[in-house]
Amino acid sequence: MKILEQVYEGKAKKVYKTDDPEQYVVSYKDDATAFNGQKKGTITGKGAINNQVTNHLMKMLEGKGIPTHFIEEISETDTIVKKVTIVPLEVIVRNIAAGSLSKRLGLPEGTRMKKTVLEYSYKNDELGDPMINEYHIMAMEFATPEELNLIAGYAMKINDILTAYLADLGIELIDFKLEFGKLTDGTIVLADEISPDTCRFWDSKTGEKLDKDRFRRDMGNVEGAYQEVMRRLMGK
Repeated sequence: MKILEQVYEGKAKKVYKTDDPEQYVVSYKDDATAFNGQKKGTITGKGAINNQVTNHLMKMLEGKGIPTHFIEEISETDTIVKKVTIVPLEVIVRNIAAGSLSKRLGLPEGTRMKKTVLEYSYKNDELGDPMINEYHIMAMEFATPEELNLIAGYAMKINDILTAYLADLGIELIDFKLEFGKLTDGTIVLADEISPDTCRFWDSKTGEKLDKDRFRRDMGNVEGAYQEVMRRLMGK
């Protein structure tokens, strides 16, 4: 496989075409942003950790019936993935109140909710990724009712799988963001990443934050938290 030109650069990743039109290479960066790009910085080693953690979790999810875009990890920071058209939704799963949900509803951070909450945001940086509901999604034709039902079902199943898996490693899954894409034939698969950038991970015993909140809130030891997640998941 030959890597061709760069076709996209986001806040955390670059994407390259290859000589196979159905395969792309994703390259993870150490760049860090928060609050829709208002805060910027660098987390040393983040790209390598997020790439490897994402691939580890996607392979595990594939084994449990969740289709993903993952094909092959080719370096610490680079992975071959299937070509997808991203559904313009951020799918957010919340088990425990934190972050924007705490602010929005006045819930103390750490409040365990009676039911898992599923939210959608319109994936648009210029608009600040506004929260939307099923009616907006249908009105804007971001997804059909059948596609959205499938996405919601996958999101809840992923939550069940990850919650149980991480609990065995002493990590509590507070909330996380997913993105889905469509293959050329229309099949919906899990895309983007699952990492300390996109999930809130808390130590089950101490409540210590092991995720991007350490960067957002200037808590320090951001690199150490990311490394600890990778160590628990992969022994690295």
